[in-house]
Amino acid sequence: MDLENAKSWKPSRKDSWKTTLLLAYQSLGVVYGDLSISPLYVYKSTFADDIHHSDTNEEIFGVLSFVFWTLTLVPLFKYVFVVLRADDNGEGGTFALYSLICRHANVGLLPNRQLADQALSTYVMEQPTERKSSLRVRVFLERHKSLHTALLILVLLGTCMVIGDGLLTPTISVFSAVSGLELSMEHHQYAVIPITCFILVCLFALQHYGTHRVGFFFAPIILVWLLCLSGLGLYNIFHWNRHIYKALSPYYMLKFLKKTKRGGWMSLGGILLCITGSEAMFADLGHFSYAAIQIAFTLMVYPALILAYMGQAAYLSKNHVSSYQISYYVSVPETVRWPVLILAILASVAGSQAIISGTFSIINQSQSLSCFPRVKVVHTSDKIHGQIYIPEINWILMILCIAVTIGFRDTKHMGNASGLAVMAVMLVTTCLTSLVIILCWQKPPMLALLFLLFFGSIELLYFSASLIKFLEGAWLPILLALFLVTIMFVWHYATIKKYEYDLHNKVSLEWLLALGPSLGISRVPGIGLVFTDLTSGIPANFSRFVTNLPAFHRVLVFVCIKSVPVPFVPPEERYLVGRVGPAAHRSYRCIIRYGYRDVHQDVDSFESELVNKLATFIRYEWCRVNRRSDICNEDGESPSDISSRLTVIGTVGFSGTPAFEVDENIQPKSVSIGFPTVESVTDITELEEVGAAERRVRFAVENESESDAHVHVQLREEVEDLFAGQQAGIAFMLGHSHVKAKQGSSLFKKLAINYGYNFMRRNCRGPDVVLKVPPASLLKVGMVYVV
Repeated sequence: MDLENAKSWKPSRKDSWKTTLLLAYQSLGVVYGDLSISPLYVYKSTFADDIHHSDTNEEIFGVLSFVFWTLTLVPLFKYVFVVLRADDNGEGGTFALYSLICRHANVGLLPNRQLADQALSTYVMEQPTERKSSLRVRVFLERHKSLHTALLILVLLGTCMVIGDGLLTPTISVFSAVSGLELSMEHHQYAVIPITCFILVCLFALQHYGTHRVGFFFAPIILVWLLCLSGLGLYNIFHWNRHIYKALSPYYMLKFLKKTKRGGWMSLGGILLCITGSEAMFADLGHFSYAAIQIAFTLMVYPALILAYMGQAAYLSKNHVSSYQISYYVSVPETVRWPVLILAILASVAGSQAIISGTFSIINQSQSLSCFPRVKVVHTSDKIHGQIYIPEINWILMILCIAVTIGFRDTKHMGNASGLAVMAVMLVTTCLTSLVIILCWQKPPMLALLFLLFFGSIELLYFSASLIKFLEGAWLPILLALFLVTIMFVWHYATIKKYEYDLHNKVSLEWLLALGPSLGISRVPGIGLVFTDLTSGIPANFSRFVTNLPAFHRVLVFVCIKSVPVPFVPPEERYLVGRVGPAAHRSYRCIIRYGYRDVHQDVDSFESELVNKLATFIRYEWCRVNRRSDICNEDGESPSDISSRLTVIGTVGFSGTPAFEVDENIQPKSVSIGFPTVESVTDITELEEVGAAERRVRFAVENESESDAHVHVQLREEVEDLFAGQQAGIAFMLGHSHVKAKQGSSLFKKLAINYGYNFMRRNCRGPDVVLKVPPASLLKVGMVYVV
């Protein structure tokens, strides 16, 4: 698939300086849109009600000092120097940290894990010798199952707060930018809300075109906006107060708190808005490089923001306006106010676009890890990996943004809500990073504890200041997070229970092999793809199908599409293929592995690629049997042994990519990461495509023995049956499940399963829509899961 092959791999970290600088420029529009527009509303939110600007300027100096040190400690020290290094194969975000932790400690709750997953090149990570202290922490986490659930809930909470940020950031950004009309149009202040709603509708209506269609506008807009912030900041500093730099001293923070007391503490909920968007540096790491994001922030974004806040403080120190009149635009000279207003609106749209795209991405990751109901994911770019659009989420966000705009109608309530969501995400990141320091980096637990206490105490201070304003807007992200966490946890819980039911009710291989004409079972032409979550055994829905309709396809493939706790799986390592029973039965198992950031294939390329993988596997298997007769089924290998052996089939097959043989019966302690490879066998068998309607197998083997000829005849027959089945048609067999709690279950479980999960299942996308199965080829098998 072109989309997958275009950029399913992370670019090299050894980029040239030219490439790094280009990525740094591009990151301005994607990563720093939200962070760069915060000067529009920080001072206005801070001086809303809790504190007032007095003639002594102690309040404005204290706020500037808080803003400077908050920007320095959190985005610069925490993210740029520490958190950005906790990447998962170059990817960042909450799920990247969770993925790292789950790979270094057995604390994950994902079903259908396999030992073969540990052989993925993106799974294996070089790490130093494990410390005794780190080992004790890992054993403690693995031993207490309740901590596994607590860790998942923590990750889900951070995810929900990111979604909440995706709702609140466009609202407060666009509203703050448009609020400049109140100064430029004296009798038209009531036009702010309608214009804000109109811009939000246009913003969300353009999402289906994809970021790549309008994204090239964003970097220049943010660059010009940052230059504008810097220029106006320098102008205000030199024109109004050249000694404003003295207010950067921490002394003014203490003086501020001493004078304002409780009001100053509550005003921290507005000050923390200066770091909204910092999480995007880590979340969008996968689209750029560590060096690019570091250069863009330290050389461009950070100085521009500091100058902008200093410039506003310099103006306010000489112009004592009322708290209601404090805004960014009062410090802008009237001669350039209209151009700055237009530029601010464009910058707010760019910043909103980045967080909306990030919301789509994190919901897609949640869905990949079975933590979110199925939604339709549209890939908007054939060249840029990971750019997606989710229609349902897009329109829900638009409606909620408009509702928040009309409901709150001021920056104060919006700022309180946005601030709490931002600090919750940062607290989750701090907690997860401290675990990464111990488990992945093998650093002393004391170092992780210092990291947690230092940055956690700063974030808890700001979080408490936001939480105290629960009735003034902070209730919104809390309510939204509780609602989303409930949905995600119930969906994940029911998914796990369904998998356990399938695991306990799977059918033995002997039952499948016993099906034949003597029982009235017919084999019809074509290929039957039976989708299941199981990586071994025969799913119960297939036995239900055969019981009610005593026939199945001549070629049978049990397909398992599973997620692996890695950001992406290389295409050459994606397919695990094996037999189910002897070769004459024409039954196979195919496990297709995706990472949480991978792009799933469409059904057309999936059908042809799956058949090609099966054909490659058949040639490899017969070649292996021919070369090593000691492992042939005729020499004592049981069907269950064959069924448990899987082979990694690469994208090039035998011409360049090695195949890896995996035995799923190996015990965990004896797993070897370096699986044996097989030699290239293109000189033995070669599959040629003659035309669209027919295919034939050509053999290029000289001096073959009589037994070899017999093997090649069987190989030719099996491959011909496979392609004949493809020509006859491919049927997709999916389970249509209804889940209910078993008798004696707790009230919570009954509510979660019988009502919550079944309601979401009925009203979200079906698996056939997510897999893009053609309706004419779909077979649904009804199943009742009593869990």
